[in-house]
Amino acid sequence: MKTAERLVGTVSRGIRCPIIRQGDDLAEIVTRSVLDAAESEGFSLRDRDVISVTESIVARSQGNYASIQDIADDVRAKLGGETIGVLFPILSRNRFAICLRGIAMGAKKVVLMLSYPSDEVGNHLLTLDQLDEAGINPYSDVLTLERYRALFGDTVHEFTGVDYVDYYAGIIRDAGAEVEILFANQAKAILPYTDKILTCDIHTRARTKRILRAEGATVCGLDDILTAPVNGSGFNAKYGLLGSNKSTEDKIKLFPQECKDLVLEIQKRILDTTGKHVEVMVYGDGAFKDPQGKIWELADPVVSPAFTDGLIGTPSELKLKYLADNDFKDLSGEALKDAISESIRKKDADLVGNMASQGTTPRQLTDLIGSLCDLTSGSGDKGTPVVLVQGYFDNYTS
Repeated sequence: MKTAERLVGTVSRGIRCPIIRQGDDLAEIVTRSVLDAAESEGFSLRDRDVISVTESIVARSQGNYASIQDIADDVRAKLGGETIGVLFPILSRNRFAICLRGIAMGAKKVVLMLSYPSDEVGNHLLTLDQLDEAGINPYSDVLTLERYRALFGDTVHEFTGVDYVDYYAGIIRDAGAEVEILFANQAKAILPYTDKILTCDIHTRARTKRILRAEGATVCGLDDILTAPVNGSGFNAKYGLLGSNKSTEDKIKLFPQECKDLVLEIQKRILDTTGKHVEVMVYGDGAFKDPQGKIWELADPVVSPAFTDGLIGTPSELKLKYLADNDFKDLSGEALKDAISESIRKKDADLVGNMASQGTTPRQLTDLIGSLCDLTSGSGDKGTPVVLVQGYFDNYTS
């Protein structure tokens, strides 16, 4: 008797969990929540399923928080507390505004240098058309606030309705510091104003630090602030303030501390309970771009700070439509299906340069799966901080 064919491929399920508090046994809560969901919804776990846990509940269970005063004290200790250049921050009320309050509290003056026409993750101050009409070259021109306003007037974010230039200036003044604002995309444009610099870019930070240090500046990145406890605060030894976001009006939640032990423990508990070998990862922002707002989602330093070893690497896939339109263009029906299935079974582990893999996604597995999970869990009130992905490693022959 012929085995019934599976007609469903990858499935992503948001898993509801209790509200997580500091000190909770997260491995037990995640394991129990997944198993309870499977029983409730009538599905079974399989080998190579992926259990993904949002970084937020990991950090909350760790109690990884800090206050704006902690930020201020660390900034003052590392950059001297006088005039500080703050370079290339993203435009975000949740991600950066609260950090800016702490930074400004640790200085007498802040020279805020914003990239334009957008920040690093795609939040736009201006459009390229506006720059073209004004005759501005963003690669070379440095704009003062006065020239920026004369050329472009008041500018508000498409989705939030916030004028981030005024908003950030107000935060700095309210924290008790003077403020001067520049618009430039060359890091060295800050040097005539100060040589004590906090660079706030995320994915380009290593280059920015290298350029400024070569000029003799004292430079820290956000990843150098709160790398150790300050006043008994939380910290992140690897990423500092990167990946943090607002918890309360005067407190931030940091990116989770080392959590490889957590993913291994969840993997072990599932194996002990079900006999199934699943993969487990912690995920934050996905890595994808919104075509309307032009926002690149990834404001965390990485998509996944911890994952089990089965998630190392990139997909090795063949493009079915390429095989159908080229190698097997004269076949149809069962003959076509059989030929494609045989190609998949015999494919090499490394398909680099193989035309039949052209158009598949050459990205890290954790970036792809983390993006799927971020879209599944959302960032609001869904209440599903754990995502179960099934069938991700299946193919047409499964």
